[in-house]
Amino acid sequence: MRIATEHRAWVHSAIAEIDADFQRSADTHLFRLPWPAAPNIRVYFKDESTHPTGSLKHRLARSLFLFGLCNGWIGPHTPIIEASSGSTAISEAYFARLLGLPFIAVMPRHVSPEKIALIEFYGGRCHLVDGPNVYAESERLARELNGHYMDQFTFAERATDWRGNNNIAEAIYAQMQLEPDPIPRWIVVSAGTGGTSATIGRYMRYCAKRNCASQLCVVDPERSVFYDYYHSLDASLKLDCSSRIEGIGRPRVEPSFVPTAIDRMLQVPDAASLAAMRFLETLLGRRCGGSTGTNFYGVCTLLAEMRERGESGSVVTLICDGGERYRCTYYNDDWVRAQGLDLAPYRAQIERFWQGGAW
Repeated sequence: MRIATEHRAWVHSAIAEIDADFQRSADTHLFRLPWPAAPNIRVYFKDESTHPTGSLKHRLARSLFLFGLCNGWIGPHTPIIEASSGSTAISEAYFARLLGLPFIAVMPRHVSPEKIALIEFYGGRCHLVDGPNVYAESERLARELNGHYMDQFTFAERATDWRGNNNIAEAIYAQMQLEPDPIPRWIVVSAGTGGTSATIGRYMRYCAKRNCASQLCVVDPERSVFYDYYHSLDASLKLDCSSRIEGIGRPRVEPSFVPTAIDRMLQVPDAASLAAMRFLETLLGRRCGGSTGTNFYGVCTLLAEMRERGESGSVVTLICDGGERYRCTYYNDDWVRAQGLDLAPYRAQIERFWQGGAW
């Protein structure tokens, strides 16, 4: 869709609105979590849940709106459509309301009701579909409404300036400068679109002289093709089901996922993700989402290896969003049982490891 040149003044004012919103926000906190079993290995969480819309996806939504505006794809009356499992849609609904644009989120029917409520709070509309194929329905709605399909899964890795401009990678390294081990041995993230891992991996290489000791580990849940794709490079991989860990894991290889920007991948069982998420509540005093549990389980795996080799250093990961969005699912024992997941063995493993270092 092409936006007429007479709308250029509106585009300029829309970009100014987004820039002003960014200026009103401080960067998210980076905090250290002491590990009793190995005090010479330091663990850090960058808390992306403190964004105005409560998740890491706030960064992506801002970038996608600026990308669409500057490409001439979004005008003063353009309906915005997005395929999402919830968090990106919440953040995009926020920015759509900021610009006075209608917003429709196309999501799997099983998405948490808390996320639906937040999208509607920001003035968006939820269009729920059965199965994982939210892409074709998003494209159809965009055609019918003469709207713009944001397509986070294609544009996430190119909408963000990975060389800097306060992206998440630059922010992590800046906030680590005064720490005992300022260059992280590992940064651990999970992949939904692949945009975050591409940004961090590229930034590491771009600043290789300063960050040469850092490596990027991406953790992937069950019901996702990314882990297999990383090892096989078979772009035709597909699944007929959606990830249980909302926000990460995909049933197909997404264009924004760049395997060559990643140093290592780990596959994490869903029960391990949820057990790690619940154990984190005892360490942090508050709840996080399932993808943060996936991240933390991956961190524990790497910490165990570092400890066994006698290494010191720092490991950084993300709190992707808060746990209040998952009261009816991940923090609901009935829901967990209905999924056939047994968290107890993984919970015992993580507790034992965190206290004594045995993995």
